[in-house]
Amino acid sequence: MNLPISKELPIEKLAACFNSTSATYKFYWLLSVLQELEYGNVKILKINIFARMISTAWYTVNYFNVSFGKQDLIQANTRLIKEMENIPVDKPQQFVYSQIINSQNPQTKKLLWHFNKYVPHRFLSPWFIGKNEKYIYAASQSFNNKCLYALHEDYIEINEKWKDYLITNSKILKDFCYWNLSLFLQARNPSVPDIPNKLIKPPSNRQLSKQRNNYWNIVFQELGTIKCIYTGKDLTSENYEVEHFIPHSFVSHNLIWNLLPADPSFNSTKSNKLPSLERYFVPFFEIQKTAVEIINKKDPRNIFLQDYLVILPDIENSFTEVRFKEAFQPLITIASNNGFEFME
Repeated sequence: MNLPISKELPIEKLAACFNSTSATYKFYWLLSVLQELEYGNVKILKINIFARMISTAWYTVNYFNVSFGKQDLIQANTRLIKEMENIPVDKPQQFVYSQIINSQNPQTKKLLWHFNKYVPHRFLSPWFIGKNEKYIYAASQSFNNKCLYALHEDYIEINEKWKDYLITNSKILKDFCYWNLSLFLQARNPSVPDIPNKLIKPPSNRQLSKQRNNYWNIVFQELGTIKCIYTGKDLTSENYEVEHFIPHSFVSHNLIWNLLPADPSFNSTKSNKLPSLERYFVPFFEIQKTAVEIINKKDPRNIFLQDYLVILPDIENSFTEVRFKEAFQPLITIASNNGFEFME
């Protein structure tokens, strides 16, 4: 992915900022600087950038449990701030930012200021190759080498020569950051699915009306009731919710092979916890198998039957408990290794 060209600016230096990265700091730094620019800020307080770095990483860390690597303190500090500030996981990014930036907790401020140690001056290293922190601070204040911004103790100031370029190309620059960030994180999470869609807060994963109306309701019409595998209650077509067996926050999709009807009261408490395969897999499989048989009979061209091809190459001949479990076991193991907790 290439950045928009400019005859007046050293675009290659901006692109080079991500050439050597051992942590996510630079990605979140630039994303946060661009957010501040969109609010019209040219002189930007560092503390505002640090708070935006945490709020931008919020969902990737706290909801999707993506690993940033052992050296990366954005992940650790985001989790610490979540606990100290008691901020719910599902709050919007701007809410998270406001809570953090207005916090009076000295420990929260200390965690934010940790990122001042290296990030602001190291981001400018392509403009000042081989120079130390003191030199970069001094040289940047004269915008030497047409550097992106000037560094001061408590704030940065965007170079006027870069301002229009950054604002005009803000979306492309953000996409450039997210593209590089997704490559960085995918290398550290090779078995985790769909990393690019775990970098920002997703739309509501409860928008499952098509799966309900065009698949599971057909099954209910045939069976009348379905027993909830979690609570044992008899569910009807008027009283159930479509549930992700493995949490949406890990699989990041709504494919039918990971969905089942569940007791609404239980579904709200399960949250993003993992089910025990020993306890729940057999009844889950039986519901899935029964559903496939009914849909094949009632509506053999049902579009949701295609979802199974992701895990089973031949639904008619390979839809067995053993084959189905072979698809789920590694997902459960990987999710657990990435910090997802099991249901009690």
